[in-house]
Amino acid sequence: MQDFELLEEGLALMALGMGFVFVFLTVLVIVTTLMSLVLRRFAPEPPAPAATPARSPASARQDDELMAVIGAALHRYRQRHRR
Repeated sequence: MQDFELLEEGLALMALGMGFVFVFLTVLVIVTTLMSLVLRRFAPEPPAPAATPARSPASARQDDELMAVIGAALHRYRQRHRR
């Protein structure tokens, strides 16, 4: 009879612990949602992103030159570090 009472007490303690965790997590989600709503209401509007200027042919040439330099560096690195 003592084993049954011990098992019953263990199950009751488990249910109490799981219930407490469930209630805590539910309250946490509700409070987080409410905080998000409050902050969204009082937060300033984010600044609009600046318009990106059109790319000039000089910058396109620099990008092509940069890609060529990076490609040459990778080629040289792979030649030196072959297994």
